[in-house]
Amino acid sequence: MSTAFDDRYFSQPELLAMNFRALGRQVQISRMARLYSPEYMSIGDFSIVDDFCILSGNVEIGRNVHLAHGCRVIAGREGVKMDDFSGLAFGVTVFAQSDDYGGEALTNPTIPMAYRKIRRARVEMGRHVIVGAGSVVFPGVVMGEGSSVGACSMVTKSTEPWFVYLGAPAKKLKSRKRDMLALEVAYLAEYPSQTQPGNDAVEI
Repeated sequence: MSTAFDDRYFSQPELLAMNFRALGRQVQISRMARLYSPEYMSIGDFSIVDDFCILSGNVEIGRNVHLAHGCRVIAGREGVKMDDFSGLAFGVTVFAQSDDYGGEALTNPTIPMAYRKIRRARVEMGRHVIVGAGSVVFPGVVMGEGSSVGACSMVTKSTEPWFVYLGAPAKKLKSRKRDMLALEVAYLAEYPSQTQPGNDAVEI
């Protein structure tokens, strides 16, 4: 892994000054990303957050996780967890909270909460989960280890481990190969975890 400084990303001292809940080594976060309340966030070793991403709330990111350009992770207090080796392709949106669209309440943040109805539910993505470009993941979804979602899909229900999903709403398409698991073992032997303490020294 390269340790050369790249000024497109925040330096390690700058990241430490943000008081993350936990921060891994060689984390790269673009200066053009926006992180709201980083004190509630954990980010593991070698993870990358690209340009124009927005992260807010209780976000837990494992090691070797990639958020491509323009992703939005709106975690709220319930939280979004992305386990090791998972990733979001360009322009993916993940919600752990959403207004009611059925007409039972007023919507949008200009309205006091007494007049709104918001669904809040934790989202979890297992190891090796990958979500294709332009997809949307809804509150309460749990994506099983190794499941993958094709581009422009709408994930409204939880996914089973090691299957490929596609569509709006996303439906199971076929099984996914597991060849990557052998490569993971070799990679981890060369690059073992070593998360550094952040604000609360919470391990990922």
